[in-house]
Amino acid sequence: LPLAWDDEETQKAIQKYVTTVNPEAPWCPSNIEFIRRINGLATQEEVKEILYGASYLVMGLGDVYLGAPVATPLDPRQRLVTTKYNPARTWTPENAVGIGGAYLCIYGMEGPGGYQFVGRTVQMWNRFRSTQSFPEGKPWLLNWFDQIRFYPVEDEELKKIREDFPQGRWHPHVEETSLCLADYLGFLRENAASIEEAKARQAKAFEAERLRWETAGQSMAALEVVEDDAASQAAEVPEGWFAIENGIPASVWQWRVAEGEKVVAGQTVCVLEAMKMEITVAAPQSGTLGRVFAREGKAVLPGEVLGAIQAEEEK
Repeated sequence: LPLAWDDEETQKAIQKYVTTVNPEAPWCPSNIEFIRRINGLATQEEVKEILYGASYLVMGLGDVYLGAPVATPLDPRQRLVTTKYNPARTWTPENAVGIGGAYLCIYGMEGPGGYQFVGRTVQMWNRFRSTQSFPEGKPWLLNWFDQIRFYPVEDEELKKIREDFPQGRWHPHVEETSLCLADYLGFLRENAASIEEAKARQAKAFEAERLRWETAGQSMAALEVVEDDAASQAAEVPEGWFAIENGIPASVWQWRVAEGEKVVAGQTVCVLEAMKMEITVAAPQSGTLGRVFAREGKAVLPGEVLGAIQAEEEK
């Protein structure tokens, strides 16, 4: 399968997490750097070489979404291990590839998630038509005990493949093979020393990472809310203006309109995040967004004023 390494969509999801959840999380701003560090590897290139060199055995389907595989490398020395996001992301791009614990998962659809990103690949599910890769009655791509191998592509190439794949204009390369348990157990015995060495390196790096979090005071960082003095001041809505009020405990993810821009009643002006969901906030009145009181990334409570709209007739 093609894999765009550290692609723009997974980078966008990481930045969203930095903005709305925890800018000091140990896995930010680079999940790949976090994987490198927690596995005791010297460079990010080593992470890349391991992932592209591994043969991932599909151990199950249905993680996160129907047809989404959970897989692990046959060679234990290639099993990169990580913690998951805590708290989890509220948004993950469709078909992002991530590692959590010792497992690799390909997300079947957009949604929340916690696996550490390495990149993005093609669709695991085709809901729209039958093709060579998605025959009638089997709209999912993979089967139990399939082996997945990745090869590198750039973002633009992956976008084109993703357009063609559901239409049946592109097909992954598939080879028939077999896995003999006796041979595999023999492989594990022959390489026992280097396998134990790799596990010991990972355990040492994992412990060092845990101590680094504690030293830096990051173990509770995800639960702390950092207040901005200016943003925390009570919102003063000018007389005759219309307040944009918040209805739930949440974080401000994104303002869709900038101060000074015109809006119409019912238009989405702000997007919040809460409980792994995105919640849109609509303009209560047509006019101009006169003020923004809650900056992006700020935690807000029910009843808090996010911004204010100046009605057209007052201009």
